[in-house]
Amino acid sequence: MYRKIFKKISFFLLVFISLTSKFVAAQQDTLQGIGEEVVVTGQHTPQQLKNSVYKVRTINAERIKMRSATDIIGVLNSEIGIRFSSDNTLGETDTKIFGLGTSRVKILIDGVPMADRDATKQSLTQIDINSIEKIEIVEGPMSVVYGTDALAGVINIITKKGAKSGNNLSVTAKVHEETIANTYSPFKGNGIHNENISIHWNNHYWRASGYVTRNDFDGYSDTAAFPAKVFKPKKQWMSGGAFGYSNNKINVWYRLDYLNEELLSANPMNTNTYKSFRQYYITNRFTHQVQADWKINETAKLNTAISFQDYKRNTKSYTLDYQNESLTPNNSPQDLNNGYWDVTPFQTWFFRSSFSWTASPKISIQPGIDVKYDKTSGQRISGVPSITDYSFFVSSEIKPTSAINIRPGFRVSKNSVYDVPPLVPSLNTKFVLNKKLDLRLSYAKGFRAPILRELYFNFFDANHSIQGNLNLKAETSNSFMATLTGNFIAKKEASFTSSITGFFNDYKNFIDLYSYTDANSNVIFSYFNRDNFKTAGITFENNIVWKNFSANIGFSYIGYYNRYQEDDVLKGDRTKFAWSPEITTNLSYKLTKLKGSVGLYYKFTGKIPTYILDANNDIVLSQRDAFHWADLTASKQIFKYFTLQGGIKNLFDVTRLSNNISSSGSAHVQGGSMNYAYGRSYFLGIIFQWNKK
Repeated sequence: MYRKIFKKISFFLLVFISLTSKFVAAQQDTLQGIGEEVVVTGQHTPQQLKNSVYKVRTINAERIKMRSATDIIGVLNSEIGIRFSSDNTLGETDTKIFGLGTSRVKILIDGVPMADRDATKQSLTQIDINSIEKIEIVEGPMSVVYGTDALAGVINIITKKGAKSGNNLSVTAKVHEETIANTYSPFKGNGIHNENISIHWNNHYWRASGYVTRNDFDGYSDTAAFPAKVFKPKKQWMSGGAFGYSNNKINVWYRLDYLNEELLSANPMNTNTYKSFRQYYITNRFTHQVQADWKINETAKLNTAISFQDYKRNTKSYTLDYQNESLTPNNSPQDLNNGYWDVTPFQTWFFRSSFSWTASPKISIQPGIDVKYDKTSGQRISGVPSITDYSFFVSSEIKPTSAINIRPGFRVSKNSVYDVPPLVPSLNTKFVLNKKLDLRLSYAKGFRAPILRELYFNFFDANHSIQGNLNLKAETSNSFMATLTGNFIAKKEASFTSSITGFFNDYKNFIDLYSYTDANSNVIFSYFNRDNFKTAGITFENNIVWKNFSANIGFSYIGYYNRYQEDDVLKGDRTKFAWSPEITTNLSYKLTKLKGSVGLYYKFTGKIPTYILDANNDIVLSQRDAFHWADLTASKQIFKYFTLQGGIKNLFDVTRLSNNISSSGSAHVQGGSMNYAYGRSYFLGIIFQWNKK
């Protein structure tokens, strides 16, 4: 089976090499004119995207602005190989890269890991979209550089920091109004309502910034009975600021981000008593970070980052009586045992320091250390557990010739709770085949540590029976990737880049949630180490720029394979990989004479395979419906300082997606359905931007 997969990938690579080699031979244009993107994620020092040994994707400030998104997910949802699934009850979103999600995708803000309470990445919706300068995505395991969680890849959110020299003051204000399906009320109530104001200032060596943002989502009822809503109402207040100093030797800055989020989950009103039970999930997150870059000399640089994150999730429960308009707390002893009132705090300290030394034009080295300390408590947590992780890592770049770059590396770690692999190695290489064709080959071993929730979380009530597992082992993986990139045209007004990637990932002790029946016939959910999980696939990406037109066109074909236990008997569809295709087409055009632009962002997501228990407690393949998604946006400068934005999201009016379960006879039967989105929506916004030099 695996030979067939490697043959498919090898065939695509050989065809691509053959075609592109002929194309390159026919092209006589030399590299000129177009400024190359500079990347920082995983690099020894900032360098041009083309020179990185990693496969890195970037989303710049202009594209973020064009998407008119209200959160980061709205920017990433049209990216090839990245998928999202939401838990509407808890208001959390799972992020997947190359078919892997939850805690296997590392979320960074300016290179510092974001703390999340659960395996899903709710932090992606808790970062202010208006504070982001660009997003860098590194595909594949990055465990050597970034440690646990970085099995599938890394998403690095790089914030706006302003100029490092000169004198400048800028003020930006934004108002965004959006419908929810066919419902809308101006500025509050039905719909989405966002406002932001940001200030950036710099004076020679000093710089400062601050922002305040309000996000108000009123939820969507769909078929839910009043006052329940399928998509839960959510209100957010975000604020923060940064202060820094830089000269030609040192760049040091402090940043604080604060979030207050309130999510409302209400039950349908009892028509006999006119009462409704409702729960408020209130999140408060403080993120402090101090970073310093010290250029010791022309060949040596020291980078240090210190971060403290204080995260609290507060659950409050009430009964609302609609007859007398009273709100009564549900705080009886039984209610407290059911977790109706609970505060669960998570605190994370993080320290990282790395030293980059260029020994010669052919050799550079980067040793470093990082220490992470996580602590939690609460009614649903066993005791007051904590986890401390100490790591030492080192990587080097060896360039025997100008056409070859070899980057070996390894990480060793010590953890206070679980056994980690004694050594996590990686080997990334880049070969310049000619002026326009590059080949990247890589191998990496990855690992993921069990998080506090998986180890210690216990929650039992009428609707939940969840128990942590202290015996979990760390996940490990072996990953292989090959990427062929052609930079065919790089002229002043035109560029064309194309790449094809094949990958194969083999995971051991994969942590998953499962159910079992205890001695009292109660169904308990807990975490366990799955015996084996594999992914494989191929992606094909093309980036085209011609004058005012730009296009990003991509295709992926990703396969999944599951083996739950060593004695798991595979049969039917589970004896082979289950595959899922994906197509993206992102187009934008600048209307220079009209001082405006338009963009179309389209993605086709094929059937997504998952594995579930059927009525006979057999593990069977289930596939979620394929669907099309598209957003259309437009912007126009209307006065000197004002820009008007508008458009349509979810053009194909996607709402529910069905699951189809394979039966023993190879036919497919209809399973349950899930609410994926609330349908087509329309938005309008205005941006005010003022600068003084």
